Amino acid sequence: MRIGEVAARTGISARMLRHYDALGLVRPSGRSSTGYRMYAEEDIRRIFHVESLRSLGLSLAEIGRALDDPSFAPDLLVADMIARSRERIRLETELLERLQHVAAAGAADWDRVLSVVALLTELDTGSPGARQLAALTADGRAPVDALTEALLREESTNVAGALRWALAQAGDPEPAPLIDALAFPDPTVRRRAAEALAEMPGQEDTLRAALDHEDAAVRVIAAVALGTRGDPAATPELLRMVRDGEKDVDAAEALGAIAAAAPDDEPISAELAAIADRTEDYAVRQRAVQALAEIPTAGAEAALRRLSTDADPRISSTAWFILQQSQRA
Repeated sequence: MRIGEVAARTGISARMLRHYDALGLVRPSGRSSTGYRMYAEEDIRRIFHVESLRSLGLSLAEIGRALDDPSFAPDLLVADMIARSRERIRLETELLERLQHVAAAGAADWDRVLSVVALLTELDTGSPGARQLAALTADGRAPVDALTEALLREESTNVAGALRWALAQAGDPEPAPLIDALAFPDPTVRRRAAEALAEMPGQEDTLRAALDHEDAAVRVIAAVALGTRGDPAATPELLRMVRDGEKDVDAAEALGAIAAAAPDDEPISAELAAIADRTEDYAVRQRAVQALAEIPTAGAEAALRRLSTDADPRISSTAWFILQQSQRA
């Protein structure tokens, strides 16, 4: 079969077939009396094998080794191709994300584009100090989605705080990525998302839902944030925190904010007093008494007066001291 017929049958140009011949990849089995290349059926099959391997992304040199070297290991080659493809996809994905960030920043001129790219580079690859400085000096240059992504992957507490601040300065950041991150398997990511949502205005519904989260750290963050805003939905979790000694100082302050929002009808002082009465564990009782110091209501004062005569002198002295301090204030 002459080269033109092979090209018509295989869909491969005569020029490419000559290239294959020059490389020794697919050489025709013979020549006609006038010197034309003549291909046999075996040559056609090899051409199809070459095209199949090209479709996997192999180079022509790799294809030659695969077809001619009996010791060639296809599984190793395929594994290597998978690794290379994944790396290429990773790099392309990073490029796409960066382009989307630049577009989201509304970069209308090259100075703006270069400024955004420089900021994104610092957030991606800079040292912790450089990342923190980039966040604090973003000044609206960084797209909100880029700040959110940087926050969720950030390991440094200081840098994360700067990124939350930058998000707050961004105006009205989209909370959806942070809400989705509450379901991430990595607890650090969940905590970062909860901390950011706690500092965003208008996220009360999300924080209330987080009070039932399976991650205790998320529940604590949500409870303190809601309690600080005077939301009584956080009361049960905050009382548990006082009882269990988990950020009990923050919990007591948050309970005080809730009680102050409805001082004439607050059950918190009675609940704290009940915690002190229901256990003989001194540490638990002491935390409950100290939490009462943060409740600015008549109910809390009455509970402290009763506890100032408690049989445990450590409890009674603490309650008495709190009462004396409140009277001086």
